Amino acid sequence: MNKRLCMIMAGGKGSRLGPLTCHRAKPSAPFGGRYRIIDFVLSNLVNSGFQQIYVLTQYMASSLIQHLNRHWHFNGPSQFIEVVPAQMRTGNHWYLGTGDAVYQNINLIRDARVDHIAIFGGDHVYKFAIDQMESAHLKNDAYLTIAAFPIPVSEAHHFGIMRVDESGRVIAFQEKPKENPATIPGKPGWCLASMGNYFFRSDVLIDALIEDASDSQSSHDFGKDIIPKLLSAGHPIYAYDFGQNMIPGEPESAPAYWRDVGTLDSYFEANMDVRSLLPALNLYNRAWRVRTAQRDYPPARFIRNEGGYTGQVEDSLVCEGSIVVGGDLRHSLIGYDCFVLGRAELDQVVTMSGCNIGAGAQLSRVLMDKNCSVEAGAQIGLNSQVDKTRFPFVTEAGVIILPKGTHVPKEGPIEFAEDIGRLLETDDATREAMLALEGNYRIAQGRMRHSFTSAGPRYEHYRERGRDDFRPSQPVVEDVLK
Repeated sequence: MNKRLCMIMAGGKGSRLGPLTCHRAKPSAPFGGRYRIIDFVLSNLVNSGFQQIYVLTQYMASSLIQHLNRHWHFNGPSQFIEVVPAQMRTGNHWYLGTGDAVYQNINLIRDARVDHIAIFGGDHVYKFAIDQMESAHLKNDAYLTIAAFPIPVSEAHHFGIMRVDESGRVIAFQEKPKENPATIPGKPGWCLASMGNYFFRSDVLIDALIEDASDSQSSHDFGKDIIPKLLSAGHPIYAYDFGQNMIPGEPESAPAYWRDVGTLDSYFEANMDVRSLLPALNLYNRAWRVRTAQRDYPPARFIRNEGGYTGQVEDSLVCEGSIVVGGDLRHSLIGYDCFVLGRAELDQVVTMSGCNIGAGAQLSRVLMDKNCSVEAGAQIGLNSQVDKTRFPFVTEAGVIILPKGTHVPKEGPIEFAEDIGRLLETDDATREAMLALEGNYRIAQGRMRHSFTSAGPRYEHYRERGRDDFRPSQPVVEDVLK
């Protein structure tokens, strides 16, 4: 029996991704056109030989659980990827922190009877041969090994920051320091950050969790409480240099890739990395596959429009089931089952599945959640002053975010799907932005405008709307070509 156990922390809300996570857990957020964020850590574990995996969920877990149950399976009786919802096993409260999440499921560690356990985050995008970290952990006879990655000092306040000696042993740990973070010796301006991925000796972890649970002053978090206590007790804690991790099938010169995607801008840029000319995140490595749902969609298709224009595609990705009818794509990523019609122009645009972009629309630096639609001739991202009066969610870098099911007319107020619009107005992460534009947007009324249905035109409107402004489906492709 394979006794290598892992717990994935997948209960986070991801507040800084507000418009994308008001209705789903951050690990469930779509990424790269056809994946979800959780797929990356699961693929890393499975590719590294781990076959006993618990996924701890809490916030808005429905879509995450559905994805795991439908698309992630093992065949053997001793192999599993098992969802563990928050159960209030230790009291009448949800998870109080990352440490408490594991403590509330400490029975799973005891039942497994393993000597070491991996605890990994479920909300990062990266490739990681985790067995190499495990080998370093065992070689050092460490009580705890922490995956580490260099980051600029300006980002240190988002991470746990470590100082290590020449052997890699951790000698100091700062959790999200607001000032004076420890820098890497000989590398000014850079810090060594914890990636939130750990290997623990099981008995040490159990004792630390029990002690932490009895401390009423603790926030029950690994970075804030448990790791500093282990460090102050003198236990051997080591950092694992993620930069030295070698992914099978990739050249030795390939740099390590890890993105926290904790903000809308970092999430957008990580999607841009996937479609770049020489992608830093290589999804084409056959020796290290990133697994996800297998969908029964036909290949992507590119069609001339009525005037014979075929469109141009430059440094872009188009996923399965999508149709581009004479549209221009530059530096863009189009999700599965999407439609780009009649001379639409897209520059640095990321769409998730089920999106419709009408004829002649012009989009620049736009991120579209699932089932969004843009009417023919609409412009987004071309005039920042106009955009600020129409769109509640514009990032610091100027990326415009369209929440799930949003409809953008050519002019006038945008329309949110009924279910998502109500969440946006009440969620702590999005309420302020919605209030700032109150009266300048609409929330759709009626059952047919929920976010699980596209707001775009349907084929039944094809005869009325004209050939360049409709959402074709596979049975009518031949009609499109006429």
